[in-house]
Amino acid sequence: MRRSEIRGHLLETALRLFNLYGYHATGIDLIIAEAGVAKTTLYRHFKTKEDLILAALQSRDEQSRIEMRRFVEERTKDPTERLLATFDFLEGSVRDRQFRGCIFLSAAGEHKEAVDPVFQAALMHKRLVLAYFEELAHAARFTEAKRIADTINLLHEGATAVAQMTRSGEPVRQSKRMAVALLAQELRAPPDSSVGNVEREPRAQLSAT
Repeated sequence: MRRSEIRGHLLETALRLFNLYGYHATGIDLIIAEAGVAKTTLYRHFKTKEDLILAALQSRDEQSRIEMRRFVEERTKDPTERLLATFDFLEGSVRDRQFRGCIFLSAAGEHKEAVDPVFQAALMHKRLVLAYFEELAHAARFTEAKRIADTINLLHEGATAVAQMTRSGEPVRQSKRMAVALLAQELRAPPDSSVGNVEREPRAQLSAT
């Protein structure tokens, strides 16, 4: 394999093992054995285990956000429906047989200090996802886009946590139904209402399907 392919292979192997066993419990020797490379090869790409963890999280962050954006844009052109489509993407993720929970929350849980680079990497992922939800809310012309994004984000996080325990997509579907109710309420609210936050004409009823 070429150098870039070896690096990618190491990252994929590390992510799979971190997901299965956790970050502290997964040793370098196990990663090397599973990847089928020499120890010198691994250290040629990553000087420390922390470097490997950070690179793995960055890789998964970029991959997951690109995949979500592509999924949402292919699903619908309607700005409001795109907010709801994020739940469809999430349901696909939690229904994957390899799903063991959010690897970013796991990383933050095992590296609890806020100044820890791994904690910061996990936090950055969460902030970028939240920023995407706010981008969608702005595109849908909700004037309180940040509040909408915060709520959508909480529904995503809660559904992910419950799905980890139930190994079911139902928590995500339930969260999507809650999001439908939230957005429908916002769409019905008059422009001068203290809870209203849309700048456009009323739209057709949203669907949870």
